[in-house]
Amino acid sequence: MRRAVARRIFRFMADAPRVIALTIAGSDSGGGAGIQADLKTFMRFGVFGTSAITAVTAQNTLGVRAWERVSPALVRAQIDAVAADLRPAAIKSGMLGDAEVVRAVADGVRAHALRPYVLDPVMVATSGDPLLEPDAVSAIVGELFPLASLVTPNLDEVAILTGERPTDVAAMERAARELVSKRGARAALVKGGHLAGAELVDVLFDGRTVRRFTHERVDTTSTHGTGCTLSAAIAAGLALRVPLENAVELGLEYVRRALVSAPGLGAGHGPLNHFA
Repeated sequence: MRRAVARRIFRFMADAPRVIALTIAGSDSGGGAGIQADLKTFMRFGVFGTSAITAVTAQNTLGVRAWERVSPALVRAQIDAVAADLRPAAIKSGMLGDAEVVRAVADGVRAHALRPYVLDPVMVATSGDPLLEPDAVSAIVGELFPLASLVTPNLDEVAILTGERPTDVAAMERAARELVSKRGARAALVKGGHLAGAELVDVLFDGRTVRRFTHERVDTTSTHGTGCTLSAAIAAGLALRVPLENAVELGLEYVRRALVSAPGLGAGHGPLNHFA
């Protein structure tokens, strides 16, 4: 997508009717990721954001100091409350914490037939701190992958999900196909930000065709919340009835702009500019 076209689309979305999107994720006290990043992203796209909080974290740009899950019953109650009165046109999930919360989310998504659904399988924070109990991985694959319109793992998450970490773009393509054909997702976006090189490649497999998205790497340490922001942007696009491939393209362009103009806050991995 040419950047001039992207600018026109962003202006359109900022003036779009207020459709609703739901984020199911953890709270980030530093404001750069999780629920906070998702709601900022939804607002930037002109979408009304609702939320179901799965965990509360104590974190900043330097790392995660502590976190506690919200009870599965309360997570489900939040989803039920939103779906009953503010039905979302699209949803996304991020940090889920453990298998019980995963199952509560899956039950809620199924009960209310919430879709399209963007699943960001958050497992480790940008700082390297774990955000998922080991028993939750199989629950995510078994319970949530079959419900997901799109899964958006980074390379470390791909390694956990498939047992092999891609080391090049061809391996990323194989991983994207495997996440669909063997893990049950309808589509997969494998993010290549952790590969070395000046060029950044992300790979989308929609169940039929593979597409590569290529960007120049942005030289910045302000990368906290990139995955959350991307999945929220894609969900916002889907809520606005943008086709999947275009929603992915739009989300990637938004994240690029947010990285380039990041405010440089904090002493560690700083937040993006969600006003980009």
